[in-house]
Amino acid sequence: MGILNVTPDSFSDGGLLADPARAVDAGLRMVEAGADVLDVGGESTRPGAQPLDAAEERRRVVPVIEALAARVPVPISVDTYKAATADAALGVGASIVNDISGLRYDPALAAVVARHGAPIVLMHTRGRSRDMYQQATYHEVVDEVLDELRASMAFASSAGIAPASVLVDPGLGFAKEPSHNYEVLARLGEFGDLGRPIVAGPSRKAFLARPLLPRAVPAAERDWPTAAAVTAAVLAGAHIVRVHAVREMVQVVRVADEIRKYHREH
Repeated sequence: MGILNVTPDSFSDGGLLADPARAVDAGLRMVEAGADVLDVGGESTRPGAQPLDAAEERRRVVPVIEALAARVPVPISVDTYKAATADAALGVGASIVNDISGLRYDPALAAVVARHGAPIVLMHTRGRSRDMYQQATYHEVVDEVLDELRASMAFASSAGIAPASVLVDPGLGFAKEPSHNYEVLARLGEFGDLGRPIVAGPSRKAFLARPLLPRAVPAAERDWPTAAAVTAAVLAGAHIVRVHAVREMVQVVRVADEIRKYHREH
């Protein structure tokens, strides 16, 4: 899943693709490089980011999704938690909704997804971007994240979303301290207990820089740490990895997948 941020302020590449034409070209290059899905987002959800109104989010993402839908053979996902944005995006060619809030920020999103019959990625987080780390307190992080994802899945089902249309994402980097992220990544296979495909998004996240301290590693230079995390995710059972550097991570995933073929349970 190639990350296509059409934002001025995303943590890794904010502002680079704010122009729709440049964003479309970048999406085409990602598909050429091997992306199986394009994930288009118009609002930064980095820690501390301010919420964006739905009208501005639609202005950013809808033209890009509409143009890409006419030109790429792969599914397009809209990275949004807002019902109005998802409705507009699904109407112009998106076919998946990627909701970082697990249907907690805008419950009306569930009805939109159900009406369109679209798949949805339910991600785990707590709080909002401005205060997520204040809620990063866990007694047992994996068990608690699993329980909170189960609650999101139950809400999705009650709103008419088919269970087979749900994917789950444990939310690496969201409302979790570095130690929590590494434990979730190491135990990613346990999320298979939810019975749904697993999406993992470690790409360039701040927790990947922690083992490299005291040397500061900017987000754009975290592709080697990302490769390690992507490998771990694939070996642990991730079905989809969400990444910035598509060309490089396609190679990583293919090798990790080959190794995974020979894995045996002991």
